[in-house]
Amino acid sequence: MECRTHLEINNDLCGTVTTLEEGRCVVTMTTTPEMGADVQGLVHGGFVFGMADYAAMCAVNDPYVVLGAAETSFLKPVKAGETLTAEAVVVETKGKKQIVPVTVTRGEEIVFKGTFTCFVLESHVLG
Repeated sequence: MECRTHLEINNDLCGTVTTLEEGRCVVTMTTTPEMGADVQGLVHGGFVFGMADYAAMCAVNDPYVVLGAAETSFLKPVKAGETLTAEAVVVETKGKKQIVPVTVTRGEEIVFKGTFTCFVLESHVLG
């Protein structure tokens, strides 16, 4: 399956799609020192969120998908140099709205969970 959305995204910052199926996407990313928030190498949660959001957008896989809301939980800290995997699956579609739970793991350990509410628009959000 071909990815139809977020075609200009920076994969170094948001991860790389490794699996793409109808209603499902897996993204992997190795965190970098530039993502760090302190001298200990703690990765800023925004990068983990961005990866999860990217996985959700690709699971919907429409050129005009946008994020409307997200309920998230950061469960474990992430350190620079660690490899993460985000899995997103569309579980509900009602008109323009799609509900997409996303889990981000480091190996077998869950570090982040979220439910993303995505909307498919008729045209680009910027007009």
